[in-house]
Amino acid sequence: MVKKVVLVMAVIVGFCLVMTVQTTKAGSSTAPKFSGELVLGAYGGPGFQVSGVLTNLASNWPFDIRFGASHASVEPGKAADARRIFINDATNGIPEKNGSIWSLGFDLMAPIKLPVFANAKVFGGPRYSMFRANFKYVGGNEDFDVTSKQWGIGGGLENRFPINSQLDLVLTGGVDYFFKSRLYGHDTSYSPDGQDVNPRDDYSYNDADDAIEQPKYQIQIMFGVGYHF
Repeated sequence: MVKKVVLVMAVIVGFCLVMTVQTTKAGSSTAPKFSGELVLGAYGGPGFQVSGVLTNLASNWPFDIRFGASHASVEPGKAADARRIFINDATNGIPEKNGSIWSLGFDLMAPIKLPVFANAKVFGGPRYSMFRANFKYVGGNEDFDVTSKQWGIGGGLENRFPINSQLDLVLTGGVDYFFKSRLYGHDTSYSPDGQDVNPRDDYSYNDADDAIEQPKYQIQIMFGVGYHF
């Protein structure tokens, strides 16, 4: 799955390079530009996003292109249920838990006229997430991860507030939706299509999905800076 993501990203980057070369050959009066963004805030939990934005790719190309990587600390799920569904029926130990998500995104961005924001752009595109929930039972000799990798789609609104010719303040907000995917834990996995591997007792994917808070709707509200190279 990761190889597929890398391949898709490589195709997109190649497309951008082709557009840039064509623009240069055509003698466009406006050369392609690159800027970077670093924003902090909420993404289903406290997190950050690092992005690169390509603008003015071609005279007849109406969109900016953005690649981004986000990370956030999120709710992992129900520790007792996760233990029963993926590991065993033991109840000893004091549970500790934590969760995190890495998300890769590609967006097309287009300007939109709004009375409040002078430099607003709407954006949307595909997403790919890597989720990890860790459950540790102190004194119970249990420490295990439950993971999933999901495709999704997302969109939202961003506005830049120029400080000078190179530096902007960036305000962004949106929603990502991730499709259900296989959940892996220890030597057990549960799949939405029912093709489970080493399922415990009579548990199903619905039980696992209810116990584990893998990403579904991720709401993003972040603020930070953008720099024009």
